[in-house]
Amino acid sequence: MAKTILIVDDSASLRQVVAIALRGGGYDVIEAFDGVDGLSKLNGQKIHLIISDVNMPNMDGITFVKAVKQNAAYKFTPIIMLTTESQEGKKMEGQAAGAKAWVVKPFKPEQMLAAVSKLVLP
Repeated sequence: MAKTILIVDDSASLRQVVAIALRGGGYDVIEAFDGVDGLSKLNGQKIHLIISDVNMPNMDGITFVKAVKQNAAYKFTPIIMLTTESQEGKKMEGQAAGAKAWVVKPFKPEQMLAAVSKLVLP
């Protein structure tokens, strides 16, 4: 059975690029357009990994990560931050919130799949 990954990003084109790469790697993909929408997708189904942008309207990625970690069902779900932010302070803030990896845009699909494969165990 394929592993399910939730992509949270306000850019539809970026979600599409990530989804194509992940589906090509054999993963099922659920898409959300911001942190609020992302939380609404966490409805009890098994999510093996979350990929989230940092800068989004309504709820930013760091706030989203903190909210996910408060949800007992998803507390241990690994999260990759996919963002244009490369400052050390933002990375540390993301790590403190519970993010496991930080990938800076633009990225290569194989770079994303490599990060995903390290966090999604077979």
